[in-house]
Amino acid sequence: MGWNSWDAWGMTIDEAGVRATADTMAAHLKKFGWQYVVIDEGWFIPKADLGPHPNIAHFTMDAGRLVPTPDRYPSAANGAGFKPLADYIHSLGLKFGIHLVRGINRAAVAQNVALADSGFHAADAANKADACPWNADNYGVRDTPAGQAFYDSAVKLYASWGVDFLKVDCISDHPYKGDEIRMIAAAIRKTGRPIVLSLSPGPTAVEHAAEVQRYAQMWRISDDFWDHWGPWPKHEWSQGLLAQFAAASKWARYIEPGHWPDADMLPLGYLGPHPGEGEPRHSLLTHDEQRTLMTLWSICRSPLMMGGNLNELDRWTLSLITDSEVIAVNQRSRENHAAVSTDDMVMWTARAMPGDARYVAVFNVSDRIQTVEYHWGEAGFSKPPRKVRDLWERRDTSAGDSLRVTLAPHASVLYRISE
Repeated sequence: MGWNSWDAWGMTIDEAGVRATADTMAAHLKKFGWQYVVIDEGWFIPKADLGPHPNIAHFTMDAGRLVPTPDRYPSAANGAGFKPLADYIHSLGLKFGIHLVRGINRAAVAQNVALADSGFHAADAANKADACPWNADNYGVRDTPAGQAFYDSAVKLYASWGVDFLKVDCISDHPYKGDEIRMIAAAIRKTGRPIVLSLSPGPTAVEHAAEVQRYAQMWRISDDFWDHWGPWPKHEWSQGLLAQFAAASKWARYIEPGHWPDADMLPLGYLGPHPGEGEPRHSLLTHDEQRTLMTLWSICRSPLMMGGNLNELDRWTLSLITDSEVIAVNQRSRENHAAVSTDDMVMWTARAMPGDARYVAVFNVSDRIQTVEYHWGEAGFSKPPRKVRDLWERRDTSAGDSLRVTLAPHASVLYRISE
C-alpha cells in the first residue's frame, strides 16, 4: 500500500512535493496501512529540460547510474543522492521508492563511462539492438558479467540511499525481458536490503507467471490503467476499469503472500497538477465506479498504490482509501477468485484471515440497473449464513434464504459473511 507520483505529477514532482506528500501520508493514511512513497519517472531530469522529449545528455548520472537532479531535489547536492529524502521519509515511519526504465542510458554508453565497482565500461554492458521501443532514453543490458556489473552497481547505490521499492519499466511486457528481471533481482539480493521489485507495464503474459513470481513482488496485469470505464478513444492502449475484471480473474490463481498480480495505480481524487496522461482533472470515474475499483482491487488483492494528489484529498476520496474493513479484504484474505462472471454481473469470493468468515463482492458491469439473486450455494455456502455485513455501508443486514442485490450501472457491494 502506498502512493506513486505518476498519475498526479507525471515527471514533474520535486522534493517539496514529495515531502508534503509523505507528511500527508504519515498524518492521515499510515494508520490504515499506507506506507510506500514512490517517485515515478523523471527524477534525474533538470527542471529546465522537462518536456515531452527531454535531452538525455542532460540527465544527471554517476558512473552511468541515474541520480536525482539537485535543482529539483536540493538535498541530493554534493553526491548525497536520495539519502537525505529517504531518511526523512523513514523518520515518518514510511518507506521510499523510485522508478527506473530498464537498461543503461544512451549518453553513458556514448561516453563509455567506467562502471562503478568493476573493470567494465558502459559499452560492455549495453545491448544496442535491444532498446525500449517506447522510451528512447536507454539501451538494453546484456545478460553477461558486464551487464550484471552495471545492475549490481546501480542497485547497490540505490540501496545505500535507503530505497525500499524499485519500480522497473519496459520489462514486464512490450517487451518482456526475463533476463533483465533476473539480473535486477540478483542485484537486489546482493545488497542485503529488502527492496520490493515492481515490474511494469503489462499485460504480463500468464506464461511468465512462474518467473515473475520467483523474482518479483508485483507485476502489472494490464497496460496503464486510467480513470475510464470502457475504452479511452484518445489512448487506445489505456486499460479501462471494465477490462480489469477479466485481467484480474486470469491472474487469481497466482495470488500469494509476497507475490502480487498488480492491477496498477488508483486514479482517484485530483489528478494534477501535471498528470501522466490528459489534462489536470478530478477522477473521471463516477462515485459508483470508484467504489467498484476499490472493491475489485481489494478482493483480488492487488497492491494498492494511490495515484491521486494526496495534498488535494477531498472527503469522498479520503473515505474510499481509509475504510479499514475494506482494506482488511485486500490485506487479509485468501482463496480469492471470481465465482460468477457474465456479461452483466461478476461475483468474487474469498475467505477472511484469520477465521472462517467469507467475503463476497458483487459487481454490476452492465450499463443498466440490475437486480440479481444468488442462492448461498452459488457463493460457496453449505447453508444460509448467520450474519451479513455490508462493508462499505458499515452495517449488518439479515441473511435470508439467498443473496439478493439491486445495483446501479457499474456499482458494487462488498460483504463479510459469517456462517
